[in-house]
Amino acid sequence: MTEDLSPAERYAAARRRAAEQATALASFREMYEFGLDPFQIEACRSLEEGKGVLVAAPTGSGKTIVGEFAVHLALQQGKKCFYTTPIKALSNQKYADLSKRYGADQVGLLTGDNSVNSDAPVVVMTTEVLRNMLYAGSQSLLGLGYVVMDEVHYLSDRFRGAVWEEVIIHLPESVTLVSLSATVSNAEEFGDWLDTVRGDTEVIVSEHRPVPLFQHVLAGRRMYDLFEEGEGRRKAVNPDLTRMARMEASRAYNPRERRKGKMIREADRERERRQRSRIWTPSRPEVIERLDAEGLLPAITFIFSRAGCEAAVQQCLYAGLRLNDDAARLAVRELVEERTASIPNEDLHVLGYYEWLEGLERGIAAHHAGMLPTFKEVVEELFVRGLVKAVFATETLALGINMPARSVVLEKLVKWNGEQHADITPGEYTQLTGRAGRRGIDVEGHAVVLWQRAMSPEHLAGLAGTRTYPLRSSFKPSYNMAVNLVGQFGRHRSRELLETSFAQFQADRSVVGISRQVQRNEEGLEGYRASMTCHLGDFEEYARLRRQLKDRETELAKQGVVQRRAAAAASLEKLKPGDVIHVPTGKYAGLALVLDPGLPAGRANGHRGFDHQDGPRPLVLTAERQVKRLASMDFPVPVEPVERMRIPKSFNARSPQSRRDLASALRTKAGHIVPDRHRKGRSAAADDREIARLRAELRAHPCHGCDEREDHARWAERYHRLKRDTQQLERRIEGRTNTVARTFDRIVALLTELDYLRGDEVTEHGKRLARLYGELDLLASECLRARVWEGLGPAELAACVSALVYEARVGDDALAPKLPSGNAKAALGEMVRIWGRLDALEEEFRISQTEGVGQREPDLGFAWAAYMWASGKGLDEVLREAEMPAGDFVRWCKQVIDVLGQISAAAAGEGGTVGRNARKAVDQLLRGVVAYSSVG
Repeated sequence: MTEDLSPAERYAAARRRAAEQATALASFREMYEFGLDPFQIEACRSLEEGKGVLVAAPTGSGKTIVGEFAVHLALQQGKKCFYTTPIKALSNQKYADLSKRYGADQVGLLTGDNSVNSDAPVVVMTTEVLRNMLYAGSQSLLGLGYVVMDEVHYLSDRFRGAVWEEVIIHLPESVTLVSLSATVSNAEEFGDWLDTVRGDTEVIVSEHRPVPLFQHVLAGRRMYDLFEEGEGRRKAVNPDLTRMARMEASRAYNPRERRKGKMIREADRERERRQRSRIWTPSRPEVIERLDAEGLLPAITFIFSRAGCEAAVQQCLYAGLRLNDDAARLAVRELVEERTASIPNEDLHVLGYYEWLEGLERGIAAHHAGMLPTFKEVVEELFVRGLVKAVFATETLALGINMPARSVVLEKLVKWNGEQHADITPGEYTQLTGRAGRRGIDVEGHAVVLWQRAMSPEHLAGLAGTRTYPLRSSFKPSYNMAVNLVGQFGRHRSRELLETSFAQFQADRSVVGISRQVQRNEEGLEGYRASMTCHLGDFEEYARLRRQLKDRETELAKQGVVQRRAAAAASLEKLKPGDVIHVPTGKYAGLALVLDPGLPAGRANGHRGFDHQDGPRPLVLTAERQVKRLASMDFPVPVEPVERMRIPKSFNARSPQSRRDLASALRTKAGHIVPDRHRKGRSAAADDREIARLRAELRAHPCHGCDEREDHARWAERYHRLKRDTQQLERRIEGRTNTVARTFDRIVALLTELDYLRGDEVTEHGKRLARLYGELDLLASECLRARVWEGLGPAELAACVSALVYEARVGDDALAPKLPSGNAKAALGEMVRIWGRLDALEEEFRISQTEGVGQREPDLGFAWAAYMWASGKGLDEVLREAEMPAGDFVRWCKQVIDVLGQISAAAAGEGGTVGRNARKAVDQLLRGVVAYSSVG
C-alpha cells in the first residue's frame, strides 16, 4: 500500500518506524515470541513516557508483561526496580521467572524469611518488606526508579490491605508506580486517587479475555450450557436449567400432604422418578472422568475446605482413577524425588509422603494452605508441566499463582467466610473461574458448576455475568504506623498524609452526594420558613412551644403505658394454679382457670418456669374448653383472682373430655361473677406542672390569636421534619470526613499516655515500637518494656512470641491449650494481663477492634508446639501434639521466626538476654521441615 502514499507521507512513515525502533518497547517486544495485546502496548508506552500506570485486566490476560517492562526500563536506565507481591509463593515464582530472563546476578529476593542477592538492581519482595524498608529509611531505596505492585486489589483485604496504601503514600515522588489489578468496577476511582497521591497516572482497563470462557452446569450425566447461544451482551439463561430447577422445587414428596388427603398419583411419582434419574450431583471421581472424556483436563476443582480437598484425592484413588500413562508416572516420580531429597525419611512418613506420591503418579493432587510448602510447590510445577491433570484446591490457589487450567470446577456456590456460610460474590466467582483457559495452549476455557439441590440458575447467571468487583479500602492507622509517621514527619504532617489515603478519598467522595442533598434541604427550609411567617409574632418560637407540649404529653403517655404493664406483670406473677380470673381483652377474653402461672425461669414458686423474656405467660383453661398460653398483651391492666378452684390430679389438658368437665365446673363455680370494671386513673398530664406551664405560654403567645395559625403550623411541622433530616445528614458527613485522622488522633493520645510519644518527639519506648510490625505490635513493645521475657530460654521465648502471631481456626469453645510449665507459663500469663490493661485503655480512648484497630487477645494455642519444636522434638511428636497439618505448622513457625527477628532488633542495645535468646530461638526453630520449606 506504500505505493499509494506520496513521497512526503512515505518519509513521515519511515521516520515513525525509525523512532519506534529506537524505543525501549521495541527491544522489549523482541524478547517475546508472541505479539503484545493493545492494552499491554498502551501501558508500556505510558511507562516509557514517564507516567505511572494502573492496569486492570482479567486473570490470565498477561498484565504482568507491563510489570516486566518496568523491570526492562529500570535495567536499561541504570535504576532499581522493586517487584512486590502479596504472598511469598508469588514472590518465589516471580523471582524464578525474572532470574531465568535476566540472569540470577541481576535479580534478588526478599520475603521476610528469605534473602537472596538483596542488593541486585531488580528485587522481588512481599509488600510488607517494602513497607518496612520505607519506614526504616533503608539505603536500598537509593536509586529506586520503579515499583511494581502486583495484585494491587489486595488493598481490599481487611487484615493486610493497609500495607499497600502505606507503600503507595510513602514511596518517594521520583519513583514510578506500576499497579496491576484484577478487573475491578471502580478502576477509574482508584486511578483518580493514584493521580492525586502519585502524580500523572494512566488507567488502562481491559475486560477482554484472550481465551474465551464458557460456563456450564454439570447435572447427572449431562453437561448443560449456562447460557443460550445468541448474540448480544445480555445472554438468556438456558431454559433447560430453569425447567429443572422449577421441577425440582415442585416435586418434593411430602408425607404430611398424604396425611392431609393430598394423594400423589402413581403417574406423577413415575415421572418424578424418571426425572430424578437424570438429575443428581455427580461424585468427584465421576466429574473428573466426565471432564477427561470431554477433553477438558487439566482441571482445578475448588472445594472450600482443606479436609474436602484431601478427601477428594482419596475418593479418586479408591475409584481407581488413573490420568497418567507409564512415561508420565516415571517423570512424576523423578521430579518428586529430586525436590524432596533433603527431607529425612522419618519426616516423609509423618508428612503422608507415600499417599501424596501415589496421587501424583496418577495425575491427581490437593493444593491448600495446610500442605507442606515444598509439597505445594511440587504440585504447582507438575500441574504446569501437564503431569498432574486434576487438582482439588481451596480458594487460596486463585490468588495469582501461575497455575492456569483448561477447566475450573466449582462444587458449591457457598463458602465459610470465617463467621458464617455465605454465597460467594461475583468478584470471587470471577477470580476463581479466571484460571480456566491457558493462553497459547487452549482455544477456550470452561467453568463448570456442579448441580446442587435448590440451585438457582438465575443466581449463577448473575455471578457469571456480573463484573461488579469494587475496590474498597481497608486502611486503618496502627500503633507502629503512628510512631513511624510522627518520627519521620511530625504529628501535623502525619495527619495530612493519612488524609491522602484511599480510605479517606472514598469516604470524601461518598460525602459529595450527601452534601448536595443538604444544600437542597437548606433551600427547602428557607421556603418553609417564609411560608410559616406570621405578622403577629415569631411563629418558629410558637411552633417550638407546641412541639415541646406534644413531646411532653407523649412522654407521659408512654410512662403511663409502662406503669400499667408493670402493674399487670406484677399481678400475673401472683397467680397460682387454681385461680379463676377474667381475661380482660384479646382473642380469649372472658372467664379462665389458671393451670400454670407460666413464670419466667427461676421464679416459679416450685413450678417449672419457662424462659419467657416478656414476663409471665399463664397457661389457662377458658370457659369454652380451650387450653391456651396467654401473653402479656392479653393483660393491659392488672388482673386479680375472682375465685379459687381445685384442679383434679387426673386432669389432662390433651383430653377433650377432661377439658369439657373442668370447663363445665368453671362455669358453674364462677359463671355468675361479674368482673370489676377497671377504673381508669387520673391522667398524669392533668397534674403535670410542665404541661400547665407550656399551655399557659402558648395561650399568652401573640401568634395564638392568628386566624391562619393552623396553616402556619402545618408549614412549621414540615420545617421541623426537614430540619431534623438535614441534621442527620450533617452528622453522617461529620462521621465520614476526617475519619482516618480522628482514629490517628486517638491512637496518638493513647501512645502519649503510655509515653511512646511526647508531642512530635518519639521516645525511646516509641523507637522500640517502630521496629515491631504486626497485629500485636503494642503488646510486644509493652512486654519488652516490662521485661516479661527476661531470663526465658530460647524455647520458652519462642512459646511466648507465638501468642503474638497465632490465631486458631476454631471457635471460642475450644479446650484450654496445653502450655509449657515454669517460667514460660508465668510469662504467658503476664502477657494476657498486660493485654487486659491495654484493652481497658483502648476502650477509654475509644479505639475499637471492630473497626480493625487495636490489640486482639493473644492466642496461646501454638505455644506448646513452638516450645516443643524449639526444644528439638521430632516432627512426628510435635504434629501429633499440635493436632495441626504440616503446612500450618510451618507457616506459624515462619511467622514466629519473623517476629523473633523483630524482637531481636528492637531489644538490641538494651542489655539483658531477650535479644540474644531471640536469635537463638530463630536458629532452633529454623530446622527440618521449617528450614527446607522455601515458601512461608
